[in-house]
Amino acid sequence: MTIQPGNLFADVADVSAANIGEETFSEILARPGLKIERIVSQGQTSPPGFWYDQAWNEWVIVLKGRATLQFEHELAARSLGVGDYVFIPARKRHRVEWTEPQQPTVWLAVHFE
Repeated sequence: MTIQPGNLFADVADVSAANIGEETFSEILARPGLKIERIVSQGQTSPPGFWYDQAWNEWVIVLKGRATLQFEHELAARSLGVGDYVFIPARKRHRVEWTEPQQPTVWLAVHFE
């Protein structure tokens, strides 16, 4: 196996500027039953009425910026800032209600069975 170093913040400003209006997803590591990815958001939200309903578990942490997640059947959305993380079990419906529009929000997401 080859060692592949990297930096999660290396091109955040470039990615954010080049993809105005779209989140970017960069795969860091993938193995059977496991995927780690970096997500960069800047003002993006889930479309109205859309809920993620994933068949896999997800653990996500905000490394930079701020965001708000809403889980189905919860009255209040959850605010996330730098260092905040959440475990999202498979089939737990959720959506991104808000991401900071003035600067990139950098997430690290770990998807696993």
